[in-house]
Amino acid sequence: MTGFARISGRVSESTGFTLGLKSVNHRFLDLHMRLPSGTEALEMQIRRELKQRLIRGHIEVTLNIDRGQRTEASYDAALVETYLTAFRSASAQHGLLGEPDLNAILRLPGIFNGDNRSADRGSEEESRALEAAVLNALPEAIESLNTMREQEGSALASELTAGLDRLQKLVNEAAGFREDVRQAYFERISQRISEMLAGSFDRDRVLQEAAQLAERSDVDEEITRLRTHIEHFRSLIEAGGEIGKKLDFLLQEMNREANTLLSKTGSVAGNGPRITELGLGMKSEIEKAREQVQNLE
Repeated sequence: MTGFARISGRVSESTGFTLGLKSVNHRFLDLHMRLPSGTEALEMQIRRELKQRLIRGHIEVTLNIDRGQRTEASYDAALVETYLTAFRSASAQHGLLGEPDLNAILRLPGIFNGDNRSADRGSEEESRALEAAVLNALPEAIESLNTMREQEGSALASELTAGLDRLQKLVNEAAGFREDVRQAYFERISQRISEMLAGSFDRDRVLQEAAQLAERSDVDEEITRLRTHIEHFRSLIEAGGEIGKKLDFLLQEMNREANTLLSKTGSVAGNGPRITELGLGMKSEIEKAREQVQNLE
């Protein structure tokens, strides 16, 4: 199911964050994280929380950190001098010409931190505060996402119920042809026995063919199972909760019964074409429902 949630917060006057969750349909839980570098520990905690509260969906998690603009910027002059000296020494040693790029040097690690240990401690404290703030906001974001997903789930449940109604009508109509199917197979059994009795025959073979035709003549078992599965399907939708996999299994069973019904009635004369049409209609409704259920949690 699809959904979206966004939560913003601040850790200090200069630092804030925006946490976004986006969900699209997927058969399994597929997490994609887009977090700033240096937040690996936070990513693991976010993954753990999402796995506990979500079952299905392609989930994209985006975290943007706004550290604001600093009014002062200082650099470690001694460290810059060290880089410059090393650059010139290497150039002279290898006979190369050129001057160091100050822009590149200023992007090197540690240039703007230097020996300012109090600033380092402040950064660590800010990182911990940011991590805690994001984790505190995460449950609210998940709840907001699930609220939107539940709204789509309700609409999907209505569509599934409508499909069940159509499937129920097809099954009920097919049930009305049970006697026709029995009569058609009875006539076929009588004809086969008459043909065999007219000449030399194998008694065991006659009994075997008669038993097979008699078994195929009754579709009552398939009709009963289909009706049972439909009622079970309805009860699961009404109960709610994590029902996607259960519904998918039921639909597989319904499809199996529809296939068996078609195999038994495919060669029936008279109303055979209509029964086949009903069976194909059942399979069509079942397949539509299966496609929808893949997205239902």
